[in-house]
Amino acid sequence: MINALTRILVLTMLIALQVQAEPAPQSGKLKIFLLAGQSNMVGFGQVKGRPGTMESYVKEKPKAYVHLVDPDGEPVVRDDVWIVNLSDPKNPQQGWLTTGYGASPDHIGPEYGFGIEMADHYEEPVLLIKCAWGGRSLFHNFLPPSAGDHPKPEKDGDKGFHYTEILRITKEVTGNLKTYYPHDSSQGFEIVGFGWHQGWNDRINQTAVDAYEENLVHLVQDLRRDLGIEKLPVVIANTGMGGWEIPKRYKAKVEKLMVAQLALAEPEKYPQFAGNVGGVETRDFQRSQEESPSKQEYHWMRNWETYYLIGESMAQSMIRLLDTPSAN
Repeated sequence: MINALTRILVLTMLIALQVQAEPAPQSGKLKIFLLAGQSNMVGFGQVKGRPGTMESYVKEKPKAYVHLVDPDGEPVVRDDVWIVNLSDPKNPQQGWLTTGYGASPDHIGPEYGFGIEMADHYEEPVLLIKCAWGGRSLFHNFLPPSAGDHPKPEKDGDKGFHYTEILRITKEVTGNLKTYYPHDSSQGFEIVGFGWHQGWNDRINQTAVDAYEENLVHLVQDLRRDLGIEKLPVVIANTGMGGWEIPKRYKAKVEKLMVAQLALAEPEKYPQFAGNVGGVETRDFQRSQEESPSKQEYHWMRNWETYYLIGESMAQSMIRLLDTPSAN
């Protein structure tokens, strides 16, 4: 009897382990979000070391972040949100969301906080499609077709090439879903929203700054047209590196860009975007150099908390849009 009971207990444990290895099938359509931008969407939030890393913030702010690590202190893997990143054809990525989908295995981008927030919000599974490249501007690389008369882009460096790459990658993933989401998607999918965090290469160029707001309007309108989603919810996180204390020598230029990025979320100015475009003010997420692992102002000092809060806030803004009737 003891041996039989032991066998039953062992078998029960093995079955439990098998259940934990794969998430339970979910009902409802797969919820897809597109996240695009340049290097700060790529992500340089540092995971290991001190100060200003995930490792240090978990210790300093356990109430806020200890749920993100397992008992051994390693980042948890969320089995309710899948991510695909085909931005670099030499290094394609896909898998359950955890750290390491930033610029390297030791970094995160906004996708981390965004994905966790969205997975907590939905009962249905979530898929993030990340399209991000460092050193690209809206004025040139991401320029949407209706923003100017330019030939159809064919290669990296051509005007508008990375706008077309967002569309190409999205269609590649959604058109081959069994390859890029090898789990249950039998209920179908829907593209639910688009997140944008970009701007450094524009904010250092006055001509690009002056054109940014108009170009961003074209970006939203063209994406909706080309994806066939009339009121696709869009969240824009401004390029708030440097925080509220911008040096006078370029303060006017930088602040004009940040205001332009948030302007589309002003219903009085853009009534057509009321309830379907949201803005995230990121300057409050700036951390000092002393609190951070790097001196790279253009990468938010590589501060992990900054990137986490940007992603989390983008998701919260997106959720507010999704709860607004005009976004549906």
